[in-house]
Amino acid sequence: MKWSISEHQPGRRRFMRLLGRAIVFAGAALVSVGLMGRRGLAAAIPPLSETGYDWTKHRWGFGVDATRCIGCLRCVEACKIENGVAQDASHFRTWVERYVYLKGERKPLVDSQHDPANIAASGSEKTYRFDNRYQDANIDKAFFVPKLCNQCEHPPCVQVCPVGATFRTPDGVVLIDHDYCIGCQYCVQACPYGVRLFNHEFGVTDKCTWCYHRIVRGLQPACVVACPVDARIFGDQNDPESPISKFIRENRTRVLKPEMGTSPNVFYIGLDKEVM
Repeated sequence: MKWSISEHQPGRRRFMRLLGRAIVFAGAALVSVGLMGRRGLAAAIPPLSETGYDWTKHRWGFGVDATRCIGCLRCVEACKIENGVAQDASHFRTWVERYVYLKGERKPLVDSQHDPANIAASGSEKTYRFDNRYQDANIDKAFFVPKLCNQCEHPPCVQVCPVGATFRTPDGVVLIDHDYCIGCQYCVQACPYGVRLFNHEFGVTDKCTWCYHRIVRGLQPACVVACPVDARIFGDQNDPESPISKFIRENRTRVLKPEMGTSPNVFYIGLDKEVM
């Protein structure tokens, strides 16, 4: 049986209508930024007119000093409280990995706060700590690595979203409109950093937004405020005197997986090449 182009027209028209709606929505989302209100997954982001915030004048960046991080996980707890992330061991917008090199070993042992042994040590999925499994080990070196959304300049998650629910703002932050997310999880699969999670309760994806609802009000992300050793650095890359600009200028920084061509905006110091 042969099919003609004309026989496909109804389906093609429906597809084009849906595509047009997605494009229209993406433009509207960039104007209003009224995100996440209906789903209640995070603090509501206010209309820019209410804050006086001009996102064309900023270019946000994030720094992580792995030489300072002590693995206290206060950042993880602050993030969950601030953004309404599920209080369990499976959902995190940001997390911390522990890298341990034993004497004579060339590869590190890696674990994070959702490792079963660490959960057992904390006594609850609602609190987080690293256990003492290495207290009697012969350690060559060890360090902690905070991880979060890299807010890429070329984000694969935006490219694969079929409905425009994921988009990048002019100031460089990738956001999700949960009212339009259809839960296909294409973005979860596309992210090379594994920073996206799926919220089964609401059937949508979620991720770190650098606490966008805070930064449009002139505040710092919750994890930055909670860090007791200033291992997390945040600021405007357009401002040469901002904390992040000084951090990049005064240190030899690196980004994760530069070979992916995503141009991340999270800059690290104190990492080994094994950190991915």
